[in-house]
Amino acid sequence: MATAKKPASNKQFTYLLVAIAVIGVSALGWVASRPKGGGEAIDPNMPLGTAQGFLMGSPDAPVKIVEFADFECPACAQFATLTEPDVRARLVNTGMASIEFYVFPLPMHDNTWSASNAAYCANEQGKFWEMHDRLFYTQDLWAATATKSPDKKIFGYAKDIGLDESKFEECFDSKRHYPNIKASGAEAERRGIDETPSFIIAGKKYSGSLPYDEIKRLVDEELTRLGKADTTKKGAK
Repeated sequence: MATAKKPASNKQFTYLLVAIAVIGVSALGWVASRPKGGGEAIDPNMPLGTAQGFLMGSPDAPVKIVEFADFECPACAQFATLTEPDVRARLVNTGMASIEFYVFPLPMHDNTWSASNAAYCANEQGKFWEMHDRLFYTQDLWAATATKSPDKKIFGYAKDIGLDESKFEECFDSKRHYPNIKASGAEAERRGIDETPSFIIAGKKYSGSLPYDEIKRLVDEELTRLGKADTTKKGAK
């Protein structure tokens, strides 16, 4: 009798091996679609939307500063909180330059897509930059090092900056801007951006965070090249 049962046992063992192989392949596919940091899984087949830059300052400003940044990148937060206030006050508000911000979500950051989504949804109500500032100034509270569930914090920020909360939450939950976020990252790659923050100033790329004095020097050089330095000297100091 024992001999008669062996074929059945071998057959069952074969089925078990096949099942394990199928599960293993499925698991690998799932892991491949996730960011390297183990955060939210992003569908690799998601269609590309439209890459959108968010402008601060006059669209007619003589010098364009294009920034590519990740909301969960510590160096980006450092630039946004320590350097950018001077750029805004001395260069943007004086009409010398404008800033155009593109999100560039990096795969090692778990909560960066949620943060980018929040910024896009805030933009629907005309408050991209308010959400931008809130996210960077409180990065240590919602980033993956602090929480794996940033949504509650982010919904609180929507209230803090005066958004219609129900409209914001509907937008956030729908994830309708995810294709646009993906397109923004693709635009960064198209322009050869490989780290955050990175900048394009007067058509030239600069990788890594820049101090205010360096940005000011680059802006002054471009203004001089354009013959507009004399009319904007009031913002030079």
